[in-house]
Amino acid sequence: MPLNEPDQRRRGIYILPNLFTTAALFAGFYAIVQAMHGRFEVSAVAIFVAMLLDGLDGRVARLTNTQSEFGAEYDSLSDMVSFGAAPALVMYEWALKDLGKFGWIAAFIFCAGAALRLARFNTTIASIDKRYFQGLPSPAAAALIAGMVWVTMDNGIAGEDVAWLAFALTIFAGLSMVSNVLFWSGKDINLRKSVPFIVVIAVVLGFALVSTYPPGVLFGLFVAYALSGYVIWAWRWSRRRRHPLHSGSETDTETDSGKHPD
Repeated sequence: MPLNEPDQRRRGIYILPNLFTTAALFAGFYAIVQAMHGRFEVSAVAIFVAMLLDGLDGRVARLTNTQSEFGAEYDSLSDMVSFGAAPALVMYEWALKDLGKFGWIAAFIFCAGAALRLARFNTTIASIDKRYFQGLPSPAAAALIAGMVWVTMDNGIAGEDVAWLAFALTIFAGLSMVSNVLFWSGKDINLRKSVPFIVVIAVVLGFALVSTYPPGVLFGLFVAYALSGYVIWAWRWSRRRRHPLHSGSETDTETDSGKHPD
């Protein structure tokens, strides 16, 4: 095929969104390096920075119409480092290594859960309802790990003192990523649409709340998000038990919305 064909030209690399992806990858790698030197609080902050940058690259690509196959694959590989390997290693070095084989098994479950979560997302992205994630998103799972490390260290608590709590949280985050529980994605928010003035006020108040105590507020927000999927699942399960005749129609509606996500 000649190199000047339209399909061939579309395979070019867009610099803007991939700059954010590269920055997120660097933040994840930096978290690993800092954990190897015992600077776990810095590692936790770096994971949160990677999460922020990861959220921006997709938004920038959509707003500037610079989506590409390369960008999607690069983003997945970056996510595996920043939200799979980095949190697992940070948590292992900080608390889990004192548990022996239980510690590295928990870290591996988290790392494998992130890999499986990303692989499933990439293979089902065209057929699922984009309003929801199937399984806990890997950035949110990583935020649970980083948030716990940041909060406990900020309060002078050593990793060995909460090793089993860290073990339970790591297992929970790893298994949640590969579960079928639905979590709100936020992709139905239209950034190009005008909003009421009160929304702007709410955003300002949100930033003010986070600034009061970043470790605790961020950790609390992601714990609430991680539990929200299970709360919604329990509510739907309870409603199906009480109204079995309507459960089929509800499932059909969700399936149809998955076929036409946009």
